[in-house]
Amino acid sequence: MTRGIIICLAILALGACSRENPRLLNLTRDSGPGPDEFSVLPTEPLEIPDDLTSLPTPNPGGSSRTDPDPEADAIIALGGNPARAASGSAAFVGHASRFGIEAGIRDTLAAEDLAFRQTNDGRILERLFNVNTYHRAYEPLSLDQYAELERLRRLGVRTPAAPPQGAE
Repeated sequence: MTRGIIICLAILALGACSRENPRLLNLTRDSGPGPDEFSVLPTEPLEIPDDLTSLPTPNPGGSSRTDPDPEADAIIALGGNPARAASGSAAFVGHASRFGIEAGIRDTLAAEDLAFRQTNDGRILERLFNVNTYHRAYEPLSLDQYAELERLRRLGVRTPAAPPQGAE
């Protein structure tokens, strides 16, 4: 009787050792028909113009004055001009990609991350009790912001916008 219980426990323990697709945050996505709350954007408030005859002609399927534009809203909130920023985006992308870009970088990173998560999947009890191992697994890859700030200051790089340590 005791030998049977030990064998069953050993089988359960070995079965918990491996997973095909490890999830560091132990999150699952419901595949139900519900809405995606991140894809719903609020619309701008409706406005009635002073002169109704000056309205543009309707544009079925096109954009409306009440359609949200999160990028332009963020630029305005930061004190910028959306019309001027649109022309600067191409220059920014050109500067960022001046050394070339890798065509399948997203797929490459996803495959490398999956391999990393498979080797850093947590211990048996962490998986058994659904413990979050995300921060511990990625800790060697994280940047110490204050050590980097001090390194840059020693090199003479001005960092006027950086808060002092402990001010968070």
